[in-house]
Amino acid sequence: MAGGGEGVTLEFTPTWVVALVCFIIVSISLLAERGLHSAGKYFKKKNQNPLYEALLKVKEELMLLGFISLLLTVSQKTITKMCVKESLYKSWQPCRPDPGPHNRPKNSTHFELESISGNLRRLLAAGGEAQEGYCAQKGKVPLLSVQAFHHLHIFIFVLAIAHVTFSAMTICFGGLKIRQWKQWEELVAKEIDDTESAKPKVTHVQDHDFVKDHYLGIGKNYRIKGWIHSFKNQFYGSVTKSDYLTLRLGFISTHCKENPKFDFHDYMVRALENDFKKVVGISWYLWLFVVIFLLINVDGLHAYFWLAFIPFFLLLAVGAKLQHIITQLAQEVAEKHIAVEGDLIVQPSDEHFWFSRPRLVISLLHFILFQNAFEMAFFIWIWLTYGFDSCIMGRIRYIVPRIVIGLFIQILCSYSTLPLYAIVTQMGSNFKQAIFNNSNSGVKERKS
Repeated sequence: MAGGGEGVTLEFTPTWVVALVCFIIVSISLLAERGLHSAGKYFKKKNQNPLYEALLKVKEELMLLGFISLLLTVSQKTITKMCVKESLYKSWQPCRPDPGPHNRPKNSTHFELESISGNLRRLLAAGGEAQEGYCAQKGKVPLLSVQAFHHLHIFIFVLAIAHVTFSAMTICFGGLKIRQWKQWEELVAKEIDDTESAKPKVTHVQDHDFVKDHYLGIGKNYRIKGWIHSFKNQFYGSVTKSDYLTLRLGFISTHCKENPKFDFHDYMVRALENDFKKVVGISWYLWLFVVIFLLINVDGLHAYFWLAFIPFFLLLAVGAKLQHIITQLAQEVAEKHIAVEGDLIVQPSDEHFWFSRPRLVISLLHFILFQNAFEMAFFIWIWLTYGFDSCIMGRIRYIVPRIVIGLFIQILCSYSTLPLYAIVTQMGSNFKQAIFNNSNSGVKERKS
C-alpha cells in the first residue's frame, strides 16, 4: 500500500520518518540510562549504599516493565486471534454495553463503547480489523481487541512509573523532615560534654516532658484514652523533641551503652534508606492485587472508589499504632518508677509491635504506597485514554473523594507516618548490624 493511512507498513514509509522516530526513542532511552548510571556513581561516591541498592531495584522494575512490554507486543497477534462467544462478553464489564449519552466521551477521538452484539469497533488499525474479522467469520469476537490490548499496555506502564515516582517522593519528603531532627542530635552532643563531670540528679518521673506528653494514668479507661490520644497525635507534632531524645537514649542504652555520643540520627537515616529499596519495588503479591482489581472492576460495584479507602484506613491504623508504642513506653516507665536518677530511659522491645514484628510496619507502608499510586495511576490512565466523563471514571461524587484521599495519604505518609516509622522501629529488640557498622559515625564518637 503506497498511500497514507493506518495500513502503511515500513515498506512504504519515508526513511526520514523511520530514522527520526528511532533517533528520538533511542536518545530518550540513552539519556534515561545515563541518568541512572550517573546517579549510581554519585551514591557510591558518597558511600550511600542503601540508596544505590534502591536504584538497582528501580532498574529491576524498569527491566521487568520492558519485558512485560515485549511480551505484550509479541503475543498481541496470537491473543487477538483467540475467539470467544459473544455471550461471554455480556457480563463482568466495567461499563454497560450501551452507555447513555452522559457517560460517553465528548471527545470524538476517545474510544467509544458499543453493544457487543453490534458492529465491531472501527477505531482499529488495519491489522486489528483483519484479526477481528477473523473471529467475525466464526460468529465470535476476539478475546481482546487490538485497541484494548494497546490500552492495557499503557496502563501497566503508567502504574509502574507512578509507583516508583510516588514512593520516591514520599521517601524524599519524609527524609527532609527527619533531617530536621539533626539539630536535636547536635544539641545532645553539647549537653553530654557539659554534664560529663556533673553529678546526676534525682527527678520525679512525671516531671519529664516525655511522660507528661504521653502518660494518661492507669486502668481500662486510660487505655482507651491512650489510643485516642495516639490517633490524634499522628496528625500534628508526630515526633517532639522530648520523644526524639528519650527514644534515642533508649536505643543507645540498649545497643551501645559504652558510646553515649553514638550518632543515632545518622543511623536512623541510613536504616530508612535501606528500607527504601523494599518500598520502591513492586512485589508479586502487589501485581496479584492489580489482577484482582481488574477482575472485580465491574459496572455498578464502584470498586475503584471503595478500594481507595483501604490505604486510607491502613495508614491511620499504622500511624496510631506507632504513636501508641511511644505511649506504651511512657506508661511502662511511669508505672515502674516514681523517681529516676539522671535521664529517663525507656526499654525497646519487639513486643510493642504487631505480632512482635517491627518489619511488618514497612510491609504495610509498602502496600499503602503502592495502593495509593495505583489509584492515582488508574485515574490518570482513564482520564488520558477515555476522557474525564468516561463511564469507567464514574460520577463526580466518586472522583473527587478519590483524589482528595490520595493527596491526603501522600501528605500524611510523607510528613508524619514515615518519620514516625523511622524512629519508632528503632525501639525493637534488635538493630541492623550492617548499617550500625558501616555508618560514617557508626560506633565512633562524634568529634566535639
